[in-house]
Amino acid sequence: MITYNEKTVHRMTTDILELLATHYGGGMSEELFEDGLDAVQRALADARKWHDGQVRKSGEPYLFHPLRVSHLAARHWMDFPSVIAALLHDVVEDTPVSIDDVRRDYGDEVALLVDGLTKVESTELSREETKMETYRKQVLAAIQDVRVLCLKFWDRIDNLNTIQALAPHKQKRIAEETREIYVPLANHLGMGYVASTLDSLSLSLLYPRRWTSFNQRIEQTREETANFLRKERAQITNACEHQKLGALLKDRWRPFSIQAARQSGRGLATLYTLEVQVHRIMDAYIFLGILHSLYPPIPGKLRDHLVVPSHHGYQSLKTTVQAGKERMRVEITTRKLARFNESGVLAPGFAFRRRNFQALMKSLTEGESAFDTQSLMLASKTIQTYTPRGERLVLPEGSSALDFAFDIHETVGIHAVRARVNGQTRLLKTRLLDGDQIEIETSKKATVLPKWLEWAVTPKARNTIRRYLRNKVKQT
Repeated sequence: MITYNEKTVHRMTTDILELLATHYGGGMSEELFEDGLDAVQRALADARKWHDGQVRKSGEPYLFHPLRVSHLAARHWMDFPSVIAALLHDVVEDTPVSIDDVRRDYGDEVALLVDGLTKVESTELSREETKMETYRKQVLAAIQDVRVLCLKFWDRIDNLNTIQALAPHKQKRIAEETREIYVPLANHLGMGYVASTLDSLSLSLLYPRRWTSFNQRIEQTREETANFLRKERAQITNACEHQKLGALLKDRWRPFSIQAARQSGRGLATLYTLEVQVHRIMDAYIFLGILHSLYPPIPGKLRDHLVVPSHHGYQSLKTTVQAGKERMRVEITTRKLARFNESGVLAPGFAFRRRNFQALMKSLTEGESAFDTQSLMLASKTIQTYTPRGERLVLPEGSSALDFAFDIHETVGIHAVRARVNGQTRLLKTRLLDGDQIEIETSKKATVLPKWLEWAVTPKARNTIRRYLRNKVKQT
C-alpha cells in the first residue's frame, strides 16, 4: 500500500493556491481574494476529513485524486468555485455528505458543479440506462454552467492516468466511453489539447501494443534528430534576433493516435512540430516570412488559422518546410492564442460560441434516447459554411443543405424546397463541403417528408423533422 505523503499534499496545495493567485489575484479585491483562499483551504480540510480512510484500487489514499483534479483545474484558468468543486467532486457519491451539505457550506455555485459531477443512482434503471442518464445530467448542468464538463475532463484524465489497478475489461469500457463522449465534448469547447490527451490516453488502453511501438518510434526519432533540431532551432533563433523579433520555440511531439501510428514511418514531420509563440499576430506573419526565407516551404502545406480560426477555435499559422534532408512541421501562434489553444473556453478572452454549444447540447437530450451519443460524435467533426451575406455557420461534417436550412431557423427548414450551393441549384440532400456558400429557397407551404430523416444529420434538424411528422400524424 502506498504510504500517505503529507509533503506531497502540502506541495500540491501550495501550487494550487499560487496558480489561483497568479490568475485571479490582480482582478479581485483583497477581501474577496482572501475569502477565496480560505474557502479552498477549508474545502481541502473537508475533503481530507470526508475521504479519511478511503483508498483507491491501487491502494493510494483517495485524497490524492481530488487534489490532482483541482491542480489541473487551477492550471487551466479555472476559478475558486471550480477548484473547490474539484476538491469535493466525489464526496456526495462516495461519502455520507449530501448535496445540501455542500450547498450549506459552500453555496449554490459550488453545489451546482458538484451535483453535475455526481453520477445518477437508480435501482429501477439498467446499467446502460443509468449511464445515459448520467451523461444527460452532466450535459443539462453544462447548459447552465460549462465548468461542469471542464471539471469532468480533469477527473477523467486523472482516472485514465491511474487506471492500471482496474480489470482490463473495465479499462476498455472507460476508454471507449471517453472517446465516445468526452473527446467530442472537449473539441466543442475549443479544448483541443484536452481532447487529444483524452484520446491518446484512451487509445493507449485499447491498443497497448501499438501504443508501445509508437512511443518507441518517438524515442528513436528524438535521439536520431536531437542534433539536427538543436542546429535548426539555433539558426531560426539567430534569424529572429537579427530581425529583432522575440519568439519562443518549443518542441512538440505528436500524441498517440491510430492515424499517427500509421504515419509514424513517413518522416519527422509526421511525429514532430516546432511550436513558435510570438507577441502579436503581425509578428506571426513576420516570423513566417523569416522561416520561408531560411527553408523552402512545401506547396499546399500552408494553413492560415489566424485569420479564419479552425472549426473549434484553434488559431495558428501552419506550414511545412524542407530543412535539409528533413521536412519540418511548424506552427506559429501568439502567446495569448496559445492559451486559447490549450485551455479553450477556460482561457481569458476566448471567443466561445456559447449559444451554439447550448443549442447542440439541448438537441442531444431531446432525441429518441436519453442522450444522443452518435450525433455528438458526428458533430465533433465540422465544416464551415456561409450564408449569402457572408455569415459563418459551423455544421457537422457530412451535413446536407437541409441541415443548413434548419440551422438558420426551424421555419426555414420546414419550408425549404431547394438550395443554391456556390450559385448552383442543388437538391436539399446535397452534402456540403468546407467553405460552401448556401442560399435556401423556400415555399409558403411546409414540405417536410419522411425521407428527410435520411438526408439530415444534425440533431436539431432530425428532432424538428420528427416532431413535425408526429404532429402531422396526430392531426390526420
